[in-house]
Parts: sequence; structure tokens; C-alpha cells
Amino acid sequence: MIAKLPKYALWLALALLLWFAVAVFGPKFGLVDWKFALGTMLRSAGPILIGITALVALVALVLILWKGPRGQWWKAALALAIPAALMAGLLSIANTASSVPPIHDVATDTANPPSFSAATMATREEIGANPLNDYGTPLGELDAWKDGMSDSPLASQSHAQIIAESYPELQPIPFTMDRSDAMAQVSAAMSDIGLSDIRSDVQAGTVEGTAETFAFGFKDDVVARVGDGRIDLRSVSRVGLSDLGYNAARLRELSEAIEARLGE
Repeated sequence: MIAKLPKYALWLALALLLWFAVAVFGPKFGLVDWKFALGTMLRSAGPILIGITALVALVALVLILWKGPRGQWWKAALALAIPAALMAGLLSIANTASSVPPIHDVATDTANPPSFSAATMATREEIGANPLNDYGTPLGELDAWKDGMSDSPLASQSHAQIIAESYPELQPIPFTMDRSDAMAQVSAAMSDIGLSDIRSDVQAGTVEGTAETFAFGFKDDVVARVGDGRIDLRSVSRVGLSDLGYNAARLRELSEAIEARLGE
């Protein structure tokens, strides 16, 4: 029995790995609902399954080293390494979540953030996406953040204040070329960073695209407003309260791609 324990522990660890793979990539391919994957499979059940697997693997490793046959020790060690790596991943995500503000809407112009087209807003409404919130209203007064915000210092801060404090590097991009040419470069830059469904409205001076995260397949809407010698950007998640800093990171990447395309 002891000789087989490392094998059983390894199979359990591989099953755990599959569980996490389904949780992370299942929503992207329509296998599971993202709320169930994130809330139940990862946050609730994830740590428990990790603990059980790690305990079984640890017992297997101790017994195999103590009583043998020691040739199977690597299976137990690998079985222990898998839950350890997964727990490290969960802790890393938790650390990231605590290090960024719990918002999912970021723009370079916080006084007058770029607006999305009627088509984009219709799509968001159809799928029940996050509402677009007023940048001047404190988080504690917005429906999505009311619960659990009573003791947070962010409750009295608005999106505009949080973005300015947390992401001061996000600034409008100046340009001197013809506006239509600038819009073409913005569209190309969106393609450069992997956005899809890119569309331009010359009359409105906007370029829109859709971003999709590698994990979970979350979709975010991105818009660039081109006019008056400056380009302003906005990225908004369709679902989820906190974006883990993804929207700000995307705007940084898009800004760099646009600046490279403009060559000014």
C-alpha cells in the first residue's frame, strides 16, 4: 500500500490541476459559468482541495522516504509541488487584488471620459454588463460598491480621484497629424496589441475594440477618442467588480503602441 501511495497522490494532484484548468479556462470556452468558476471552483473549493492534496502528498512523501521503496519519491514530491504552485498562484492573485483599486473602469480623461457608441452600449446592456458609472461619484455611493465599503478609505473617493492617484502615468496622447490619419494609426495600434472587432467612427472621432483576457476569457470594451490634437483612451470590464489592474495595464500598452505608430 505504501508503495502505491505516491502514485495515488500524483493522480490526485493531476486531478487538482485539471480542476483549476477548467476553472480558469472553462469560462472562455463556455464550459462553466465564470461566476461559478471564480467564486466556487477557485475561491471556495480551491484552497480546500489544495490542502487535501498537499496533505496526501506530504504523507506519501514522508512514508516513502521512511519505509520505501524510495524509487517512488519523485511522484510524491511532484504531487506536493503541484498544490504548492497552485496555492502560490492564488496568493499572487490575492496580493495583486489588494495592491490595486477595486475598480473596472479606467480612462486618461477623468473629467470627461470617452464615450462608447450606441452599438457597444447595446451589447453591454444585452449581456447584463457592468454599468458605466459617473467618475465624480464616490465609490461608497455607487450600487456595486456599497456593500463592504463602509470601512474602506476608498468609499469617499471617486473614480476620477482613484485613477489620478493610482495610475498617474495614464495621460492623453498628443498628435499633430490629420485626425483621420491619427485614427488609422490608433486602429492599427489596437490591432497590434490584440484587440478584436475594431471599428472606427470618423464623424464621432472614436475608435473602439474588444479585449479578451487569456484566463477566463473576460471581455473588456476599449475606446479611443481622437480630437483637438489629443487622444484619450478608456477601457471598461464587462463583468467583475475589480479588474486586478488589467484595464490600466491595457491602456499603458495601447498608449505605447499608439505613440510608436504616430512616431511623433
